[in-house]
Amino acid sequence: MTPTADPTQKRPLGGVLSVEGLDALLRQLQDRGYLVIGPIVQDGAVTYEPIASHQDLPRGTGDEQRPGMYRLRRRDDDAFFGYASAPASWKRYLFPARSPLFRAERSEGSIQVDDTPPVQPRYAFVGVRSCELAAIAIQNRVFLDSNHPDSTYAARSKDLFVVAVSCSDPAGTCFCQSMGTGPEAQAMFDLRLTELVGGSEHRFVVTPGSPAGEQVLAAVPHRPATPADVTAATEVTQRAKERMGRSMDVTDVHDLLLRNREHPRWKDVGSRCLACGNCTFACPTCFCSDSEDANELGTGAAVRTRAWASCFGLDYSSMHGGTIRTTIPGRYRQWMTHKLATWFDQFGTSGCAGCGRCITMCPVGIDITEEVKMIQESDRVKTTGEMQ
Repeated sequence: MTPTADPTQKRPLGGVLSVEGLDALLRQLQDRGYLVIGPIVQDGAVTYEPIASHQDLPRGTGDEQRPGMYRLRRRDDDAFFGYASAPASWKRYLFPARSPLFRAERSEGSIQVDDTPPVQPRYAFVGVRSCELAAIAIQNRVFLDSNHPDSTYAARSKDLFVVAVSCSDPAGTCFCQSMGTGPEAQAMFDLRLTELVGGSEHRFVVTPGSPAGEQVLAAVPHRPATPADVTAATEVTQRAKERMGRSMDVTDVHDLLLRNREHPRWKDVGSRCLACGNCTFACPTCFCSDSEDANELGTGAAVRTRAWASCFGLDYSSMHGGTIRTTIPGRYRQWMTHKLATWFDQFGTSGCAGCGRCITMCPVGIDITEEVKMIQESDRVKTTGEMQ
């Protein structure tokens, strides 16, 4: 993958893969030593798991997503990538929910500490949406672009090969277009597929995005793309833009949230929020974690593990003087203000990729785009009144 790829740079022409060509692509990645991760249907949801061939993919499967609701549905075609997004993101492979930090054991009167990172596979992600690529780029900024890169994340993301897929059917909770992150991937991929279903040929228009992608494509049977193929692929993206489920006006959202820390909307949303943390765990960019210590009963060794944490937990802001954010409205304000405003101050970018998972996975259907809209509308009235 090429994290610093210039989206304006002219890419080499790609081609068109058949369904058999897609299978050849998966085999080629396996032959090159990658552990191929792609979408499958499991337990009533699309999830990203190891795959061997196109037979594992969720063919003919779509999804329906609304605030607080996720359902799979049967499509009227055989699209392999006809769903919007999986409930769990690729984050769990690069920044796993639990990862070992060190193991300490007493031996011959001294303490032996082993903090050697576990050997990680070379991952190839297949079916990555543009919003998910943006989320990976955001986490790269958090974990890699500092004086002290995170060793676990670095090991897992090293040599990552990404096969992106242009989104064709955004969900009712998607708003990637508002965030400038979709629906078509522009960078951060090695190969990009646009699936074309219907007509006489089920095919994939493929575009290389890196030298590694060009090499893999050259080893896979494909034909040149015709003008009709390119036009059809462009229409897929255009239709996705027209069917985007949500939108967010981000023009002034940074300053808007910072000047409305005491807005009554925080109390309103806090009265509905369960502080369950679903939004943070489903979010592909949230990176909060905690450390857990435990003893192995058999050996007596001490093991420290890093585990996902949520800023919605009451003890997350606990310090020597007590918990800083004791109320749910305060914790929701912290989460949303960090995500959309102060993330810019820390990392120079938004912390939101517009995937809509936080809306879909919220048990009470809280909609981040609606919360921003309500604050914007009242702020606009207030500003207009002051000017009169």
